[in-house]
Amino acid sequence: MLSKTMEKALNKQINAEIYSAYLYKSMSANFVSKGLKGVANWLHVQMLEEMIHAQKLYDYILERGGKVTLAPIPGPPGDWDTPLAAFRDAYAHERKITGMINDLVNLALKESDHATNSFLKWFVDEQVEEETNSSAVVQQLELAGDAPGALFIIDRELATRVFVPPPAPGEAAPAQA
Repeated sequence: MLSKTMEKALNKQINAEIYSAYLYKSMSANFVSKGLKGVANWLHVQMLEEMIHAQKLYDYILERGGKVTLAPIPGPPGDWDTPLAAFRDAYAHERKITGMINDLVNLALKESDHATNSFLKWFVDEQVEEETNSSAVVQQLELAGDAPGALFIIDRELATRVFVPPPAPGEAAPAQA
């Protein structure tokens, strides 16, 4: 059984994850309209991942006998002049989410809620990946500078990202090629 404090904190995290999805979808739409479909694809895939994160939290709260309380989602920004500006925002946002996950872990430890602490390990590991991925794109775009040819190559590379849903509980993770 979740404490009311933990239940409230996990519900707040659901809201943050759905906002993350909303943010990435807004970024994706922005770059579709600017003809950068690879950038838009990468951001769309990120949106799908964020919805999985929200669903994991949603399912966990219910599994532990808690009540899911969905709150309004604030509207995200809608315009980024460059992919670099968007990916800098994405990286900063992922760092903020990492802080929120760390706060949840600290709360679980404070409450000696070992089940929630164990559950949150997946999110801790996931946030390392999220920060690494967005930071890597920032670095590539910074190296590209104002070179249109470099942006074309990066856009083409970002177009290859595909969404791979996580395995269901008890299933093995798919083999990486």
